[in-house]
Amino acid sequence: MIDAGVTWTDERVELLKKLWSDGLSASQIAAELGNVTRNAVIGKVHRLGLSGRAKDKAASTAQRPRKAARAPSAPAPIAPPDRSNVVVAPLPQPPLIEEEPEILAGDDVAIPMSERVTIMDLRESMCRWPMGDPTKPEFRFCGARSITGLPYCTHHARIAYQPVTDRKRERKLARA
Repeated sequence: MIDAGVTWTDERVELLKKLWSDGLSASQIAAELGNVTRNAVIGKVHRLGLSGRAKDKAASTAQRPRKAARAPSAPAPIAPPDRSNVVVAPLPQPPLIEEEPEILAGDDVAIPMSERVTIMDLRESMCRWPMGDPTKPEFRFCGARSITGLPYCTHHARIAYQPVTDRKRERKLARA
């Protein structure tokens, strides 16, 4: 049989109210009262409506110092070259996606049907961008040469891999 816990006598409730108003934590009150859990103290405080106690501002700030807001870090200034025999390598630049002329036909690129491929003809070096309705027999994949390490050609990679800021801006414009 599970014990329902200690009954809240008038004396225990008064002691609870006093300790709560003195600013003790629920754990400290539970230890002071004895034979009661921290959660039981919190529940009783809530039922009594005692939760709105004033805290000592000096004590709370001394216990929990606030973190200082960090200023955004600026890029490190580039030092002038020194006359030592140390060779400094340039910072690696992200790979650039080579530009190709775009021929747009509505939302999609005009890709000749001869370049489009079925799932059976699709190879590792081909763009896997789906074109058309997958339930129709004329469904194909782009089939253009894919960028090394990516599943898409240059055009479709630009569509698939958009920076987060651009996507957020586009969503805001769509909602407006």
